[in-house]
Amino acid sequence: MDTSRASWRNTTHDWAGAVDLDHLARIRRNPAAFAPGGAGHLILEVVAYAADEAECNDGGRCVVTLLPDGSVSVADDGRGTDTRLDEHGQAVKKPIMASKDLRFFDFPEAQPLPDGHPRRGMSVVAALSEWLVHTNRRQDGAWTQRYEHGVPVTGLEPVAGDGTTGTVVHFCPDEPLRAVTGLTTGGLTASELVRLAMSWRDLTVEVKDRSAGRTG
Repeated sequence: MDTSRASWRNTTHDWAGAVDLDHLARIRRNPAAFAPGGAGHLILEVVAYAADEAECNDGGRCVVTLLPDGSVSVADDGRGTDTRLDEHGQAVKKPIMASKDLRFFDFPEAQPLPDGHPRRGMSVVAALSEWLVHTNRRQDGAWTQRYEHGVPVTGLEPVAGDGTTGTVVHFCPDEPLRAVTGLTTGGLTASELVRLAMSWRDLTVEVKDRSAGRTG
């Protein structure tokens, strides 16, 4: 697709805007409302997108890895985030990290996550993380991009293809959110994450707890 992004049909996000600073600031002002329960809720926000892909593809797999520095990696085998060329030949990815999810953000009753709290979208994860690295593999190319509190600090940097498709979202929740959940101290264990993730019937979830050398 090589047309003006203003003409692209919006389904989940507004293609016309890459970064909504007001939206990100609103989230950051009220982390308790957008990440109830702390980092565990953010993990479920990311896994929900993997579940969307699994539903579209008649099944899929997701690996959640808890790391010693308090960061979390969520990798799926979906199609990868939609990336297009605009009328100038510039690569444009769907702005899932830095703008609102049109399906959920303003409609908290639309879909609850397995923890019982509203699904709001990936921008909540990006806004409430010290940093987030989004690596994306599609059939027509692969790239990575880094964000800090939801704001991109790099462009789309090409990465070598490996014959697979899917996304890896590696993020470090703000420290207060890590403390609330206690991912490394038993607040949300690997087995509890798996139990919650079983709510998505088309998605198989594996949790690797490397925060203290454990795998669950």
